[in-house]
Amino acid sequence: MRVLLVAALAMTPLAAQAEVVDQNAAGFEIRHVVTIAAPQAKVRAAVQDVGRWWSDDHTYSGKAANLSIDAAGCFCEKLPGGFVRHMSVVYSDAGALKMFGGLGPLQTTGAAGHLSFDLAKGSDPAKTVLTVTYDVGGYAKGGLAETWAKPVDFVLGAQVARLKTYAETGKPD
Repeated sequence: MRVLLVAALAMTPLAAQAEVVDQNAAGFEIRHVVTIAAPQAKVRAAVQDVGRWWSDDHTYSGKAANLSIDAAGCFCEKLPGGFVRHMSVVYSDAGALKMFGGLGPLQTTGAAGHLSFDLAKGSDPAKTVLTVTYDVGGYAKGGLAETWAKPVDFVLGAQVARLKTYAETGKPD
């Protein structure tokens, strides 16, 4: 039985590849690659519908529904009596969304990063290969990469998994 389980797992393609690609005293790079069973246009629309797939646990307001990526280029969150600009959109087309800024607690440091969602059409038009990369540099007490690379990788990986599920099913989990 155990041999069959190991054999089955060995033949199962990985749902995603995730890793801290690089880290040093200047910062870190995180990359998540996932194949989504949806065409590029649907995945692109899902990425922009951030309030539907981002986790409530990783917002300032406690409600992902308060998140938006708007036409003015703001990845923002509504707060009672205010807002948070998480990132600014610096590039957008059918195959990519690129933003600049600091996510979550990185906003309270001297760090900033470039978050990129790159959507590649596969040989099967019903599938999209999504590569999410977050390059972060700057100053953070205790060391930017040493303190933040692994936790940011974990949180971003969870969001990418939720995005994949949302794009494929219409529900984030």
